[in-house]
Amino acid sequence: MPDDAKINDRLDALEMRIAYQDETIEELNLALAAQWQEIDKLRRDMALLEAQVREAESPGDSGLPEPPPPHY
Repeated sequence: MPDDAKINDRLDALEMRIAYQDETIEELNLALAAQWQEIDKLRRDMALLEAQVREAESPGDSGLPEPPPPHY
């Protein structure tokens, strides 16, 4: 009987470890999914900003030079 008790104790310990590992894996999965969503949002924002910078750097349609700022 003592061997059965030891085996049951070891089995219980292993089951508890697996339960905690499953919980940790699920938490990590949720964190990773949230990070990917943030990365996708940042990539879209960066692409939008790049387009705005390119548009601001390109010459205007009129071809006229830009007027000086009002403080000149």
